[in-house]
Amino acid sequence: MKPFNLFPYDSRFDFMRLRWIALAIALGLVLLSIGSIALKSFNFAIDFTGGTAIEMRFAKPVDVDAVRQSIERAGYASPQVQTFGSSNDLLVRLQPRNTGAGAGATSLEAIAEEVRRVTSTPDNPAQVLRRETVGAQVGNELAINGVWALIFVVVGFLLYISFRFESKFAAAAVLTTLHDVLIVLGWFSLTGHEFDLTVLAGVLSVMGFSINDTIVVFDRVRENFRGMRAEPAEVLNISINQTLSRTVITSFVALLTVVALYLYGGGSLRGMAEAQIIGIVIGTVSTIFVACPLLLWLGVSKQDLMPKEQDEAELARRP
Repeated sequence: MKPFNLFPYDSRFDFMRLRWIALAIALGLVLLSIGSIALKSFNFAIDFTGGTAIEMRFAKPVDVDAVRQSIERAGYASPQVQTFGSSNDLLVRLQPRNTGAGAGATSLEAIAEEVRRVTSTPDNPAQVLRRETVGAQVGNELAINGVWALIFVVVGFLLYISFRFESKFAAAAVLTTLHDVLIVLGWFSLTGHEFDLTVLAGVLSVMGFSINDTIVVFDRVRENFRGMRAEPAEVLNISINQTLSRTVITSFVALLTVVALYLYGGGSLRGMAEAQIIGIVIGTVSTIFVACPLLLWLGVSKQDLMPKEQDEAELARRP
C-alpha cells in the first residue's frame, strides 16, 4: 500500500503548533452558524412547511428537470419534482403561494390544472391523478422528528465512544462532530438553499462520516500513547501524521461519489449531495485540525488509557 501514500508515514507536520488558531477558527465558524440559524433560520421545503402535492401521469417518459423548470417559470418557487412507480409518473410538491383569503378546494383545483398545463407538451400530454394539500401540522411533526433523530445519533455516538475509549475521547469526538454538523446547517441557513428531508438525511450521514474519520485517528492515538514515551502533544502530532494519507484518500474517494450525485442525481437529490459535500470537506479538516487539539485541550494523558497504571500510582501515594 505504500505507493498509495500521499504523505510519508513518518511525516513531521506540526499540527499541534496551529491548535489555537484552528480552534479559534472552528469556534468562529460555529458561532457564525448558530447566529445565522437563530436569526435567519432555514428555507424550509414543503416537507416542513406544508403545501400542495400533485400526482401526474404523462403519455411518455418525461425529463424531471425540464418539468421542474417549467413549473418555476410559472411562478412556483423551489418545486419538488420526482418520479414514482415509473418514468411516466411524477409527484410534484409545491410550497404555499399567497393566494389571498378563502383559498380552498377551488384554488387547489386551479393549481393542479395550471401545473398540468405548463408541464404538458403537444407530443407528451399530462393528466392529474391526485391532488391534495399537505398541512403544516405534518411539517411540524417532521421537524420535531428530525431534531429527535439528531439527538438520538449524538447520544448513541457518545455512548459508543465512551465504551470504546475514555470519556475525554468521547467528548472530543462528539464536539468535533457537532462542529461539522453546525457548519453544514449554517451553510444552508446563510445561503438560503432549500432545506428538506433529503438535506436532513445528508446531515445525518455527515455525522456518521465525521465520527468514523475521528475514531480512526483516535485509535492510532491510543496505540501510540501505550507504545511511546513522549509528551501528549507529540503523540497526537505523530498520530495525525501517520493517518494523514488514509484520511485524505478516504475523504477524496467519498467526495467523488457525492459530487457525481450532485451533478447527475437530479434536483431531488441535490440538497442531500450538497450537505454531504460540505460535510466531507469540513469533516476532513476537523479530523486533522480540531479533534486532536480538543483532546489535548481536555488534558488527555497516558493514564487515561491505562487505568491499571493509574490505580497503581494512586495506591503508591497512600500511607
